[in-house]
Amino acid sequence: MSTVEVDRNTGIHRARLWQIAGFTLNNMATNLYMFYFFFIAYYMTGFVGVGVVLASTIIMLMRIWDGVTDPFIGYLVDRTNTKIGKNRPFMIIGNIMLLVFSFLMVHATHKFPAAARFPVFIVLYMLYIIGYTFQCVVTKSAQTCLTNDPKQRPIFAIFDGLLVTLLSAFMPMLVAALTKKYGGFNEQFFHNFWMIVAPISLLCTAVAIFSIASKDRLEFFGLGKVQKPNFKDYWEVLSKNRAIQMLVVSASTDKLALNAQSNGTVGVIVYGIVCGNFALQGALGAYTAIPTFLMLLFGVGYIARKLGQKKAMLFGTYGSLVTCALIIVLFYALDPMTFRLPKTDGYTGMTAFTVLYVLLFLLFKGFSGVSSNIVIPMTADCADYEVYRSKKYVPGLMGTVFSFVDKLISSLSATIVGLLCAAIGFKEQLPTIDTPFSPQLKFVGLFAMYGLVIIGLLFNVVAMKFYPLNKEKMAEIQAEIAKIKAEQGAAAQ
Repeated sequence: MSTVEVDRNTGIHRARLWQIAGFTLNNMATNLYMFYFFFIAYYMTGFVGVGVVLASTIIMLMRIWDGVTDPFIGYLVDRTNTKIGKNRPFMIIGNIMLLVFSFLMVHATHKFPAAARFPVFIVLYMLYIIGYTFQCVVTKSAQTCLTNDPKQRPIFAIFDGLLVTLLSAFMPMLVAALTKKYGGFNEQFFHNFWMIVAPISLLCTAVAIFSIASKDRLEFFGLGKVQKPNFKDYWEVLSKNRAIQMLVVSASTDKLALNAQSNGTVGVIVYGIVCGNFALQGALGAYTAIPTFLMLLFGVGYIARKLGQKKAMLFGTYGSLVTCALIIVLFYALDPMTFRLPKTDGYTGMTAFTVLYVLLFLLFKGFSGVSSNIVIPMTADCADYEVYRSKKYVPGLMGTVFSFVDKLISSLSATIVGLLCAAIGFKEQLPTIDTPFSPQLKFVGLFAMYGLVIIGLLFNVVAMKFYPLNKEKMAEIQAEIAKIKAEQGAAAQ
């Protein structure tokens, strides 16, 4: 069987390994911008002229706007079938919009008169978000046409996890280097950061488009025929598809916590103030990148492929819960100011805190990498389940309804961080690496970095108890879809 043909007996179609690897770069393309915008609050307080709470609130509102646009863009995806496919038009338009409007936001806004900066920034931000959604939705919607082999589908999470691990390790190092070189979050910082992010994102998008090209065809969609779903169909799907309901609960609460953990201010507090050296964040990511990926490889490559994606999610969840709790205890049991790594300022040798924290952090990143990266291929399972359940193929809905709720909930992360900072006296300016240490800052940093994660993981545990798609159920689903297609083919002859 060709790797781009459908097995008429099993309904299975597969992709070449390079296609799966190449298509993960679509997610990398949008993640680059996501990391860039982790620091947008500093631009707003420094150049747009807004306070900390308002800046955090704007970020929250933009995430809500992002969520509101999701169902409409998902609707467009589900009704699109062009000469260049269903998904590729959205990748092209989306990345162009990201490039243009992110550039204008940080290069043009502060050149307007003071009174005009805020409305100009908001309009540009809203347009940027639309482009972000255009490209993001494809990462999930195209999963179903890329491959439906239960053993192959988790491979996307392995490649995606590798890229996320590398990005998570490299970006803090880059930010630390840029802030040191240019003296903080100033105009030069945002310009040079953008000059790195935008071209790489554009290249990633081009590779992803090439990789999905041969699979972005009608025969790999749902039941192999054009469908034009309406909003009434959407309501039925949302009210009856238990799989997507539970996945949304699980992943959106995780995303809230991980967004707070990745917030630039939280990193400054924990590493720059509590540990005394902001460069430790980037160094820690670099030292743990390869071991973290090896854990991801085991969790997804073995557990998900052999035992199913649901069990992989639970493996990551329980492991993350334990390690998160132990990290918080460690920060109070030992002195975090003794945390130093080779090739960072002040390093004089390994300490007990350093050894234990690196070990626990490594385990946490490995476990959380499994539970967070497995979500995208699980979304494709939910879309196949809907074809099986109602004979409706709505991958755009699956991707965007997931994103809609996910973004509504995770939009609170920046606001939570802003409110926590404001509650301990930082109402006009966010804490910086020059801010003196205080027990209140330590509590805020640890709660935002690890406490919220624990809360999100507890939601995971409950949601997965009601998630119906295990390995055996997915095999039944693919067989039934193949049977329906075969009946359609026989009726057409």
